[in-house]
Amino acid sequence: MAETANDDDTVIIKKYANRRLYNTRSSSYITLDHLSKMTREGVNYKVVDAKTGTDITHTILTQIIMEEESNGEQMLPVNFLRELISMYGNSMQSLIPHYLEASMENFRANQTKLAKAFEGSLGNNPLAKLAEQNMAMFRVASSAFLPGAEKPEAKGAATEDSGDLSALREQMAEIQKRLDSLGK
Repeated sequence: MAETANDDDTVIIKKYANRRLYNTRSSSYITLDHLSKMTREGVNYKVVDAKTGTDITHTILTQIIMEEESNGEQMLPVNFLRELISMYGNSMQSLIPHYLEASMENFRANQTKLAKAFEGSLGNNPLAKLAEQNMAMFRVASSAFLPGAEKPEAKGAATEDSGDLSALREQMAEIQKRLDSLGK
């Protein structure tokens, strides 16, 4: 959760003694699965104990991780968990949260850079251009068989490929005429 997020954007979740979670924004009871989905969607929320008002977000997030680890593919290696547990009570314990946050931020930044580099390299790849042409043909074909299925393209791409697309449209129209004549 972003610590700099505006408090108005923070959804308050109340946890009652019967272990039920109540979303005060939607006025409905929710589950840990809902909170997990909210986390993935980037929704900023705070979980408080309904009776005392104590912030228990950390505990709930840890509980979500435990649920995810037990229900799906495990992401946290056993050795990492052992090392993490061994850091409790250690003089370095206070540094670990900052280190882990910085590591995760760097991981996300590198992930974004890698995605941009990958997209950039596709622009020079002849196979990527072929894939783009195939997608254009598919869009033209789908518009011929399903009126209204074609979505308008960005104007920059349309001006570059207008000659190719015009030729494809003409070919598809000819194919459609042949199909229509066969159907009669």
